[in-house]
Amino acid sequence: MEHIFKEGNDKQSPTLLLLHGTGGNERDLLPIAEMISPNSSVLSVRGNILENGMPRFFRRLAEGVFDEEDLIFRTKELHDFIEECSNQYQFDRNNVLAIGYSNGANIAASMMYHYQNALAGAILLHPMVPIREVELPNLANTPVFIGAGLNDPIIPKVETKELIETLRAANGTVTEYWGEAGHQLTREEIEQAKQWYDGNF
Repeated sequence: MEHIFKEGNDKQSPTLLLLHGTGGNERDLLPIAEMISPNSSVLSVRGNILENGMPRFFRRLAEGVFDEEDLIFRTKELHDFIEECSNQYQFDRNNVLAIGYSNGANIAASMMYHYQNALAGAILLHPMVPIREVELPNLANTPVFIGAGLNDPIIPKVETKELIETLRAANGTVTEYWGEAGHQLTREEIEQAKQWYDGNF
């Protein structure tokens, strides 16, 4: 997978796995990583799917309707790729924190839905429920920050609430932040995510 790896100064802090939104690339979230944990190593990945020329992490059938077969395949692909990168770049595979926006947040959530200890934690910005009728692994000791917009035209509030409840039911510790904005990222939610990060890592 196309990616950027930047080695950090602090080997004890989590490696930040950056996962962009639809139409983004592996450079999009680098400034956010810098805001949240400037001394961490960073693995920023570009999605392998193209939708009308725009990179994504998995296919969808329509807005908000995911191709579940492809989602499962791409989730495994990403999971395996992180493993390969941890060997190549010599970072601790058990200490990886995902920062995902929109489509990137959805595949990060899918990793937590499908794999035990896939992530040490996650910052999910404007996520949806990736898949239903899946038994989640035990997410005890997996802190999650969810940033959402009360006026998001793409993701209904009930969708985000369902994701939060599902993660909590699997023993995940979820902190939610609701801003007034729509689907775009805001400085306020990144500042909240930074506070959450400092309190958990």
